Amino acid sequence: MPDALDATPYDALLLLSFGGPEGPDDVVPFLENVTRGRGIPKERLKEVGQHYFLFGGVSPINDQNRALLQALREDFAAHGLDLPVYWGNRNWAPYLTDTLREMAADGRRRVLVLATSAYASYSGCRQYRENLADALATLQAEGVDVPAVDKLRHYFNHPGFVEPMTDGVLRALADLPEDVRAGAHIAFTTHSIPTAAADTSGPVESHGDGGAYVAQHLDVARLIADAVRERTGVDHPWQLVYQSRSGAPHIPWLEPDICDHLEERHAAGVPAVVMAPIGFVSDHMEVLYDLDTEATAKAGELGLPVRRSATVGADPRFAAAVRELIVERAAVERGREVTPCALGALGPSHDVCPVGCCPARTPRPAAAGADSPYA
Repeated sequence: MPDALDATPYDALLLLSFGGPEGPDDVVPFLENVTRGRGIPKERLKEVGQHYFLFGGVSPINDQNRALLQALREDFAAHGLDLPVYWGNRNWAPYLTDTLREMAADGRRRVLVLATSAYASYSGCRQYRENLADALATLQAEGVDVPAVDKLRHYFNHPGFVEPMTDGVLRALADLPEDVRAGAHIAFTTHSIPTAAADTSGPVESHGDGGAYVAQHLDVARLIADAVRERTGVDHPWQLVYQSRSGAPHIPWLEPDICDHLEERHAAGVPAVVMAPIGFVSDHMEVLYDLDTEATAKAGELGLPVRRSATVGADPRFAAAVRELIVERAAVERGREVTPCALGALGPSHDVCPVGCCPARTPRPAAAGADSPYA
């Protein structure tokens, strides 16, 4: 095998995702998993789950992960990368612990993890690492010889992530009526998180107003806006906005909300808006409901033409990016010098999350970082 396609010392890739219900009977148990430890009554969870019931109780995320798995396996096979790919979820089947147990039984000893979250934050990185630590602890308690686990770096600014989103924005703009297209505003959307979590996202040196979470999203938004201008000759105004807030009203979260933003842009005379969900890897429920349903309904009330651009999903360029990230990280682990691939002003992210990166309110063990108990 050519060195460029050598995954050594890794012997498996784990696709780690959030998970989602696949039928009406799954919705409340799934939400109980997501909110475990918060003491939320079942009746309240049924209310929260209404947007799932609108779609038959099925989240698209698991099918989208199946499509990504297939894309990864096809890309690896086509390029001679001999690396088996497994899939585990944090909150629904296939559960992470079960998948790691299967990997251990298959003799996997050094595992790379691809999380379906591209940016630095507690909920988008460290919480995944905490779940990995929980699963490894469970298996150790069972007497399982657990594999060593590393996590691929944040890929928000990898060309294979940015370029498919750029194409999605261009298609959305082209789908707008011609008389409003040139004046269209681009609303780059991502998941709102508590401002305290945003301010402490990323390594300690990145902490501050918005932290790495906001800085990384702004960098991607600029990359896409610049590429759209270069390819169309039109300099579309844009803003980073937020969606899917789920916290208590008294806790400050990142704003503005997408629906409020649509109202404000309409009042300012903007003729149309493209909603570009750059914070999400695939068209899962928060995109399907919060943008395609709720925000689109708000735009309809306003008489504001809107289009929603596609997420990356199982785009072959993203699958190729994952392959490149694996080969890059494997070379680093073998002591080779590599030039990490990254666009924008921020450069490539760290391979290993340092101590103090995206801290939890209550400290818990987290795998695949400098503070991992499983190093």
